[in-house]
Amino acid sequence: MGQRDPDETDTITRKAAQMAKARKQRQQSAWYGLGMFGLVGWSVAVPIVAGAALGIWIDERWPNDTSWTLILLLAGAALGCLNAWYWIQREAHHD
Repeated sequence: MGQRDPDETDTITRKAAQMAKARKQRQQSAWYGLGMFGLVGWSVAVPIVAGAALGIWIDERWPNDTSWTLILLLAGAALGCLNAWYWIQREAHHD
């Protein structure tokens, strides 16, 4: 069995380091960006619409001076923003 040439060992080490760097800095495609945009959009939109729908139902069922539609719409917006923040943080940790 022959010994490896020091130049060959350096080449292998350099290529392994390049591969590791490429894995860390994976290229994000346009589809990935659109997918993340959609995920964040839905994570905000769904709680807002659900809160507004529930508020409208409560206001029609039990009318009073309090606008449950507005209160639950704002609560849905807050929940949606927290949800979007969670997904963005989760994806940032994967990179």
